[in-house]
Amino acid sequence: MSAAQVLTAEQMRAAEQALFDAGTSVSDLMEIAAGGAAEWIRRVAAGRAVTVLCGPGNNGGDGYVIARRLREAGNAVTVIAPLEPRTDAAREARARWDGPVGTAGGAVGDVFVDCLFGSGLARPLVAEHALLLRDLAARHRLRVAVDVPSGIASDSGAVLNDKLPTFDLTLALGAWKFAHWSLPGRLHMGQLRLVPIGIAPVAGAAQLIGRPRIAAPAADSHKYRRGLVGIVAGAMPGASLLAAAAAQRAGAGYVKLLAPVADPRTPPDVVTDTAPLVEALADPRINAVLVGPGLGRDDAARARLGEALRSAPALVLDADALMLLTPTMPARGFPKLVTPHDGELETLCRAFGVIAESRRDRALALAKVSGMVVLAKGPDTCIAAPDGRIALAAPASSWLSVAGTGDVLAGIAASRMSAGSDPFTAACEAVWLHGEAARRAGPAFTPSQLAERVAHALAACL
Repeated sequence: MSAAQVLTAEQMRAAEQALFDAGTSVSDLMEIAAGGAAEWIRRVAAGRAVTVLCGPGNNGGDGYVIARRLREAGNAVTVIAPLEPRTDAAREARARWDGPVGTAGGAVGDVFVDCLFGSGLARPLVAEHALLLRDLAARHRLRVAVDVPSGIASDSGAVLNDKLPTFDLTLALGAWKFAHWSLPGRLHMGQLRLVPIGIAPVAGAAQLIGRPRIAAPAADSHKYRRGLVGIVAGAMPGASLLAAAAAQRAGAGYVKLLAPVADPRTPPDVVTDTAPLVEALADPRINAVLVGPGLGRDDAARARLGEALRSAPALVLDADALMLLTPTMPARGFPKLVTPHDGELETLCRAFGVIAESRRDRALALAKVSGMVVLAKGPDTCIAAPDGRIALAAPASSWLSVAGTGDVLAGIAASRMSAGSDPFTAACEAVWLHGEAARRAGPAFTPSQLAERVAHALAACL
């Protein structure tokens, strides 16, 4: 089982069917899933009264199993079910509950458990059910959602109804769903926990970005073997300096600014090469090039971007480069990674003729049409590769919402590419290191302070 995979509702149904085909019954799987969820809820409840809201499908069946398990553990349990069970497994679970079932709200307790509708729901709740859900949630101090909160679209994280309650804990059954890591639905879920049920790894499934494994330099390593990063500076060199500071701390052995003129603010441990860019990029020891932070958007910036596209061995494009990039620009067939925020992603999609609804679909379509890995950064960062791979990031510190942190992320990515990681792996490594550096930086950090923490984040991966 892969605890890191993120499945669509269709993939989850197919994965469960594989268990059924192997001999596990629907009811047995329900006992495993709901039993695991019940154990989490028992700990949360700590002996207090629990109200379980059950729907008509198998998510409701999970609710009946949870209610029975909690009752066996000594909790006072109230079950509310506005609809009769409609699946065989749910009917069996209700029969095994063998207790009273209410049909309306008004129940008061300490812990509320939402098992009304799970990951299969793709349409808004009817008004009666939405009102019942809100009423019961409001009457309880602690709230737990099983699998996906009712009214949240599993595959997108869309909020399908107004005024849905927020939960303190959401228990994902079997595998993560896209909603668990996607806005705005994620904001309703509270803490997230995964309940394993034996789901096998699914081919082509999206992955949740986890802590990377990064090796320390070999005993006989030297600066060029560790990786030389060239950062193309432009009109606003401060952004390039931020990226350079991050790249130094993310593992590169040598970071060089490729700048029209030297900047007096450049620290002594960063080399500046003021040779014409075509000459500077001809250095065969350069492993990866970053272009975009502080580049500018004038003709000179466009020319420098064009030279990087023609000459770099591997390229990370960020910031201004993303606003200038077009599919008609000549480029070598080398590895490329772009790191757009939402506005830059929209610009790239227009330039490359991509039309898609969600940001994840836009990132994937852009990757496929352009041949570039797309790191769509933001509060719910996702990474898409031309071959269809997708990776999602767990939430990072909201203090990252400050100017300059994107330059730090781009510098980390370029550093990891210079060290030998392919663009998709480098993007995943960079996102994790960026988030961990932010965690270690505390509140209200500056981008320079964030860059300083990158080495501490890297140490956690060794």
